[in-house]
Amino acid sequence: MRMLVFGHGYAAGFLTPLLLARGWQVAGTTRADAARVAEAGAEPLIWPGDDAALRQAIAGADAILVSVAPERGADPVLAGFGAEIAAARPRWLGYLSTTGVYGDHGGGWVDEDTPLTPSTRRGHERVAAEQGWQQLAAAHGLPLHIFRLAGIYGPGRGPFAKVRAGTARRIVKPGQVFSRIHAEDIARVLLASIRAPRPGAVYNVCDDDPAPPEAVIGHAAELLGLPPPPAEDYASAEMTPMARSFYAENKRVSNARIKRELGVTLRYPDYRAGLAALARAEGITV
Repeated sequence: MRMLVFGHGYAAGFLTPLLLARGWQVAGTTRADAARVAEAGAEPLIWPGDDAALRQAIAGADAILVSVAPERGADPVLAGFGAEIAAARPRWLGYLSTTGVYGDHGGGWVDEDTPLTPSTRRGHERVAAEQGWQQLAAAHGLPLHIFRLAGIYGPGRGPFAKVRAGTARRIVKPGQVFSRIHAEDIARVLLASIRAPRPGAVYNVCDDDPAPPEAVIGHAAELLGLPPPPAEDYASAEMTPMARSFYAENKRVSNARIKRELGVTLRYPDYRAGLAALARAEGITV
């Protein structure tokens, strides 16, 4: 079986070893970092670049995963290779989206049937991309699966380095929560879907515990035996427009469907379990 990953980045780096262990061959696109893709065990394909090799990989793929963000308001994979993917008719097609498509719900719960009301440009672009893939799938009978990812963390993307360096910030906005997901659990959800396809399915991929961002930073400091960074009021804190935009949406995301339909049991059901594992991997006693 052959998997092609458009955008073989951080999350795909955890999926590829799971597939290789089950006898799959994996190829993945990268803009320039072929060594990183090869280190994960995948065949690197430079894109933009070698379009001929990429079209050949599409034609031979049993499964295709799209992990590329929209660019300039359009999905570059859909625009550049939608026709080839439709002609290849893979057995499984996955698109990695974001829970940002739901917009702001004032801290309330959302699930996959919640209407999409994004409040940011990035959210609107993701809704358009999802719709574009759904239209392609409907027109050609493709087994599309959409995965709406919460905030990703994992090895190399935990808060410990910033806490140690004194650059971590505890921004406090009363009532604000975010959903998160460990990269290993993303890979396990994708593998479960590949093994039990449900064409047309949409899945939220997040843990069980939407939590305030300041609580995560505080817990990381506690694990390190360091005092937590001082609390900063969101209203008066100096932040970049990008950083402030993340606080524009406040919601709790349900993951019931991945458990019910895919039988997934999360390895890291909350940030405490995830941070404890990262700490152990870094040699921190917890």
